[in-house]
Amino acid sequence: MELKFSHIDILVNDLQAACDYYAKILGAQISKKFTWERDELHVTYAVVKIGEERFMLVQPFSGNLKNLIDTKGEGTIYRHCYSTPDIEAAFDELIHSGVQPEDENGNPLSRESLNSPSGVKILWLPKRFGEFSIEILEESGLQQFMNEAFSAS
Repeated sequence: MELKFSHIDILVNDLQAACDYYAKILGAQISKKFTWERDELHVTYAVVKIGEERFMLVQPFSGNLKNLIDTKGEGTIYRHCYSTPDIEAAFDELIHSGVQPEDENGNPLSRESLNSPSGVKILWLPKRFGEFSIEILEESGLQQFMNEAFSAS
């Protein structure tokens, strides 16, 4: 499977305060703010970019990530995200190796259901080590999302 590191996701209690902090202290570029709602999960998030490096700040309101921030606290890094040029091929490789890809809520994901609320094709590996998860996004959709996230409003 061809993977390239993309970013990490970090939980915060106040998205705007966290974005303001990294913009002021590190001179980071901050993307537009986004909302993700599907099933019980509801978050707002933004991308923080420093040079070519980036991470996502995620403020949860409900679902598994709200439970995680309530138990583990703000600043919890809970996900590493990678991109791949062919998400369907990655899905097929995982199934062939005996791994059932999941959605963001931990439900089994079908090959036909790889689209996320942001429009990027995406899948998650099942959590095997506590709350840590790995997300795989289709490279072309991720690049388009990043271009939109940092475009002038």
